[in-house]
Amino acid sequence: MNTTTLRTAPFGTTGMRITRIGFGAWAIGGGGWEFGWGPQQDADSAQAIEHALELGVNWIDTAAAYGFGHSEEVVGRALARVGAEHRPYVFTKCSLLEGPDRRVVHSLKRDSVLREAEASMKRLGGEPIDLYQIHWPNPLEDIEEGWAALAELKEQGVVRHIGVSNFNAEQLNRIRSIAPVETLQPQYSLVEREVEAEILPYAEAAEIGVIVYSPMGSGLLTGAMTRERIAGLAEDDWRKHDERFNEPELGRHLALVDRLKSVAARHGTSPGAVAVAWTLRNPAVDGAIVGFRRADQVDPLIAAADLRLDHADVTEIENGTEA
Repeated sequence: MNTTTLRTAPFGTTGMRITRIGFGAWAIGGGGWEFGWGPQQDADSAQAIEHALELGVNWIDTAAAYGFGHSEEVVGRALARVGAEHRPYVFTKCSLLEGPDRRVVHSLKRDSVLREAEASMKRLGGEPIDLYQIHWPNPLEDIEEGWAALAELKEQGVVRHIGVSNFNAEQLNRIRSIAPVETLQPQYSLVEREVEAEILPYAEAAEIGVIVYSPMGSGLLTGAMTRERIAGLAEDDWRKHDERFNEPELGRHLALVDRLKSVAARHGTSPGAVAVAWTLRNPAVDGAIVGFRRADQVDPLIAAADLRLDHADVTEIENGTEA
């Protein structure tokens, strides 16, 4: 496999250096579950993973919940093909289980977390998991038990590093006395900026590594999302019924996409790459998770890893006027 070199950053205090963008494996879990993305061909997923690795991406973020094991299985098969020499860092998550009608149920009980870790490791090829994360702080009363289970897994060598996703500052404070929180994965994009106020400054001050998910607003900011395309999304694609993809919010977001297109034209890149690069400007953010469903989606977005936006770009993106 011929790989290129992308810019990297230290991932908190883990000792890992990660490329500024990573492969997000949510959508390759396919459809037919509560937060599915509609039909997805495994062959397309495999080609996307292998192409991203060829272009230098050095980490994959998945979760047991994505297709209830299916995403991890697809990732595991792709890892077996690329071989140990080119194996990227592999991050996954626990705490979301398959419930009735393929809907999500939450558990942070110790025994459940330990079972999930064992199953994830097997699906991903039997190697220790580079980063294991609590997916959601739910049930809230069990976050200490769940975090203690992750600390136990790290001590046993089943996982190398531990972190959380979607936790707020108060929840991070609750669990840090049990074991250090090495990483945090919040949602962050131009349409989801709430974490700027408290969570990202907290993580930076505490030297917690941060990878952000949905930096393109789950496809909303790619430049390819139109009203017609949204109307044609599969019924089992969760985005079709999300308020961000429907009026009145949709109109505001499509106006934002027009500004991203303007900035992208100046840099000779894609609107999606500009949206991702905007998240990477935040000093707390080490990397951004970018979802790829086909190999041809990788090249237009890989530029985000090295794209540097200037003040004029950011002013136009955020305020709608050029500086």
